[in-house]
Amino acid sequence: MAPGVEVELEIGPVAHGGHCVARYEGRVVFVRLALPGERALVRITEARPGSFCRGEAIEIRAADPRRVAAPCSHFRPGGCGGCDFQHAAADLQRDLKATVIAEQLRRLAGLDLTVPVEPLPGGEFGWRSRVRWALDQDGRIGPRGVRSHRVVPISERQPCLIADPALTAAVDVLDVPDRVRRAAPRPPRASRSRRDGRSGRPGSRPAALPEVVLARAADGAVTPTWPGPGAPESPVVTEHAAGRDFSVAADGFWQPHEAAADVLAEAVAQALAGVELTGRVAWDLYGGVGLFAEVLAVAVGPDGTVVCVESDDRAATLAVANLVGHLGAVVRAGDVREVLADLDPEVAAVVLDPPRSGAGPAVCAELAARRPDVIVYVACDPAALARDTAALAAGGYALTGLRAFDTFPQTHHVECVARFTPVPG
Repeated sequence: MAPGVEVELEIGPVAHGGHCVARYEGRVVFVRLALPGERALVRITEARPGSFCRGEAIEIRAADPRRVAAPCSHFRPGGCGGCDFQHAAADLQRDLKATVIAEQLRRLAGLDLTVPVEPLPGGEFGWRSRVRWALDQDGRIGPRGVRSHRVVPISERQPCLIADPALTAAVDVLDVPDRVRRAAPRPPRASRSRRDGRSGRPGSRPAALPEVVLARAADGAVTPTWPGPGAPESPVVTEHAAGRDFSVAADGFWQPHEAAADVLAEAVAQALAGVELTGRVAWDLYGGVGLFAEVLAVAVGPDGTVVCVESDDRAATLAVANLVGHLGAVVRAGDVREVLADLDPEVAAVVLDPPRSGAGPAVCAELAARRPDVIVYVACDPAALARDTAALAAGGYALTGLRAFDTFPQTHHVECVARFTPVPG
């Protein structure tokens, strides 16, 4: 097995990461662009000695009935790495994600649960209001190719179909600052002949490409930000969710699906329902600009206290402004693990929305030791959620509610809102 070799494979189950598992002579092959139960001709793209291989389906010889023709010209073998499931009907995509969630919970947390993935309003394409695309030396802007640093150029003639059309339109007229053009490295000559855009020398790493963050805010305006050395502070844009406006840095974190912030805020509020929080203390960990702190502030009322903890200084500053209308709201800038040690141990509810790597066993153990009445965990990675579910279980908390949302159609990503409550006794 070596890159370029083509083999016919029976495609097995979907796996975490947007591919399916197949086997060739006992060796595991992670296959893109295929679906479980199909038979496909697969071209090997990566082969690790004594380990697994990666490949892409280049011809489907027995197709799943719910396979569809991918509408995007960039979705193909060797193409864009931004989407995983354009070849699957929308209901099948959600079934695949539900399978992954169930498998991770079973494998890492010992739970046997079936969790349907709920669609969001707005359709399956054009949903993404924020993108981070790269700029290469030839002036092309777009996402990177699958497992490579090569830029897939985006234009109105060849748009990114999951991005809001306003973002694609902005690329064609985007003014690239001189400092950014000078920073765009030209890849080594050896790498230009390689399809994946990587350097041809073993162990070498290509220089990082400049990136642009394009944000279409609630008012429809598109704001470009070019992070990097010498970059000015990004502008502040206005987003709307949970019935109010939020100030957010144009290159800061906000849910990219235009409906996701509202849907997740409502799901968190529902997960808190049934717990009497009026006048009590609640924490919003990894709080960003205060979206879930707003939900908690409503739950605890004017006599309650909400502590929002956020490690990014800019986001924490904006959270202060966003929560100024709640007298009991406090924002703490710092790493959650460090700030937890300084917080009053008395807490009734905790909402946490950690990065993709999850909160981790140490934070979960600390939260369980504080014995809140409810913990609501917003997760963007099923494996991290399952691992942290096991950690909370070890601390005496049971998973008593779980919803999953298709916040990233066409990709393997999914968002979950999990509810944990103390095990009696």
